[in-house]
Order: sequence, then structure tokens, then C-alpha cells
Amino acid sequence: MSNGNLGAAATSAAIGFCLLPSELLQEIFLRLALPELLLLRSVSKDLGSLVSGGDFRRLYDLRSGRGGGWLFVYKKRPPRYSVLRGFNDRSGRWFHFPVAGILSPAVPPGEDLYFLAASGGFFLFASNGRRELVAVNLATRAVRRIPPSPLGPRGTSSWRRSGLKLVADPSGADRFRFLFAEMVNNRSVLLEYRSDTDTWHLVEAEAGGGGGGVDGRAICLNLAHLGSESVVVSCAGWGDGGEALPAPVAHRPRFPEGFEGGPPVGLTTSDRFHVYGDGNMVVVRSEEASGTSVRARVVTGVELLGLSGDGRGWELTSTAPAAVVEEALRRRPYGVMMGCVVEREAVVRVVLMSNCRGNWDLAWLSYHRAQGKWRCVPVPDCGTKGLNMAGIALSSTFSRSLWPSSSSLSSN
Repeated sequence: MSNGNLGAAATSAAIGFCLLPSELLQEIFLRLALPELLLLRSVSKDLGSLVSGGDFRRLYDLRSGRGGGWLFVYKKRPPRYSVLRGFNDRSGRWFHFPVAGILSPAVPPGEDLYFLAASGGFFLFASNGRRELVAVNLATRAVRRIPPSPLGPRGTSSWRRSGLKLVADPSGADRFRFLFAEMVNNRSVLLEYRSDTDTWHLVEAEAGGGGGGVDGRAICLNLAHLGSESVVVSCAGWGDGGEALPAPVAHRPRFPEGFEGGPPVGLTTSDRFHVYGDGNMVVVRSEEASGTSVRARVVTGVELLGLSGDGRGWELTSTAPAAVVEEALRRRPYGVMMGCVVEREAVVRVVLMSNCRGNWDLAWLSYHRAQGKWRCVPVPDCGTKGLNMAGIALSSTFSRSLWPSSSSLSSN
């Protein structure tokens, strides 16, 4: 069939689809992932107006839990071929987000980029050559180079995943905050960049333990391990107006017995490692794998801990059932492993990315606090064999930010 006939067929199908009752169309569209909804806008103006309407958007957010969670994986390749892969746990599918055209004005050819974080429609990259940060706004297809922080230029290896957070304005405004906790002269400090003023601020964190505790709405950044305790810096989220935000607080929660001493990265020499995020600590336990020609390990258990109310200790929240761990990881051997943890609306999402002999594997588990239940989210392969991985991130605020635009993504 010629291209002209294909176009005519697609147009006829779209017209026929539009003749269905609006109530039926709405029920069908409520079952789709947000990227699929946005692609409808290029098919028909009538369909586009339906999914863009305020009533439908409110109902969609209510029914979908605000779009679920998103996992983003970035493959290291020349910037002109840059593509983010995004997986949505609600749709169970991967999507491609071409960002090369957006990055090109700010990233010269041959630059080495690493993907750090995602929030709302914003994606944050670190460049190794220029030693600077670059932010992409997918909804507006804009890019900005972020000026050096008060600590000076930093390479890609200087950013600790558990110590940083990208936070888009929940009001939908085109602005974001980037937060990073660091030790400076043995002091806990918070570095904050605000896109609306294009400025950095460095603030020393106050010592915790004065009885104030940890605000449940606070942003928590893991800073360091010090023997049997860790250092966590908590700070306020977006304010309601122009009021001054309270100073950040440095807490020193102690590890409970049996959990201390785990390193922050998964190496073949350790029987456990810790993954931090949003005031949570996930402990991944493992043992040496048998029957492999290389030194490797297999995961034997996953435990979720959270900060106590006074911020002085880590408390066990729940242990993932063996059946869920087996379903998610299938006792696949790994040589190294990394992970991400995010929490939104009392749902903790955990993604573990492991590598064994050049093959990357992804495992997604989630814990629902109100229900007290764990579940495994099946993640299909996205071509990870031989992947030169250059960053992963989890986001629970991505979907709503893309309502205004549909030209920036495609289904895989």
C-alpha cells in the first residue's frame, strides 16, 4: 500500500473512532498511558480536545494515581544520538524520549554526558568535559546550562545519587530546584540551585536531635556513613509563597543491629548494600553465586527501613516476601549493582540495576504502606545487552508535566 493510501486509511480510522460515544472514548482513554494519550493529539483535533480537557485530566489523575512511576535509562552515546528510554509501571511499556535536538545548543559534539535525575518534565545531565550541569525541559523543549556551584566545577563522578534531588515546582510552573548535600570542612551543607533566579545557595545544616524530628514532607538526602550511623540532611520542599524556608537539618540515624556496615554500592565482595532515597533505606542482601565461571552474587533478600520520627535511627518498615524477590530478580547472578528509591503518596518504588559480564538487568519492586504489600513490576528488556549505561533515575511526578505537549516523545 502506498504512503498516500496509508494516510487515507489512518484518517478514515480516526474519523470512525471519533464517532464513538464520548463516554466510551473516555473509558478507553483512561486505560492508556499518558504518552499514548498525548500521541492522540496528532491524530485528531477532536480526540486531542477530549484528552486535553480539564475534566478528563482530573479524572485521569484520580484513576491513574497521577500516572504511576517512571524509570528512565540513558545510554552513553554521542550527544547527537541521545535518547532517553522511559518505562511506566502503569502501562508496562518502554517509550523513547529523543533529547538530542534539545541538548544540541548547549552540548558540543563529543561531550561525555551522564544522566543524574528527573522530576516533572525536567531531566538533569552532568557533562564530564565541561564539568557542568545541563537541564532539559521536555515539555517546552528548552535546555539550560547551570552555572558552577559554590564548590566549583564537578565531574560526573563527583555527584552521589543518594545525595542529590531534582524537584520540579508542583504548581506546574516552569521552574525547578536542584539540591545536593555535601561535607565541607567536616560540616554538613546543602547546596541549592533555583532555576527561577539562576543562582546557587550554600547553607550549613543545623544539627538534629533537638526534638524537632523529621517533617514527613521534607526532602531527605543521604550524605555519608560514619561507622554505625549515617548522615541524612533534611530540607523543606516548595513553599506556599515567598516566605523564607527553614534551615536544613543534619540527622545522624543509627543502624539497627544486623544492618550496620553495609557499603553504599553493590560489589561482589559484600553480602549486602544500601540504596537510599526520600528518607528510606533499602538493604539488599546477597550470597555468592554457584555454578558461574566468574565471581558473582545473587540477591537473597530485600528489606525496607525508614527514618524514625526523631531522626535518630533507622527502623525496619517491612521485609519483601521471598516470592516477590524471586519473581523480580529470578536469582540472576550479578557482578555490580546500583539502585534508586523514591516515595510518593505512601508508595515506595525500588529499582535495582545489575550487571554481569556486560549484560544489564532491571528489577522493580514497590511497597504500598497503607496496604502493607509488596509487588513486583515486570520490566521487559529494552536492549540492555552491551549497554554502555550512563545513568538511571526514578520519577513519580513526570506524567502531569507533559500534558501541554505531545511532540516530544514516541512509543517504542
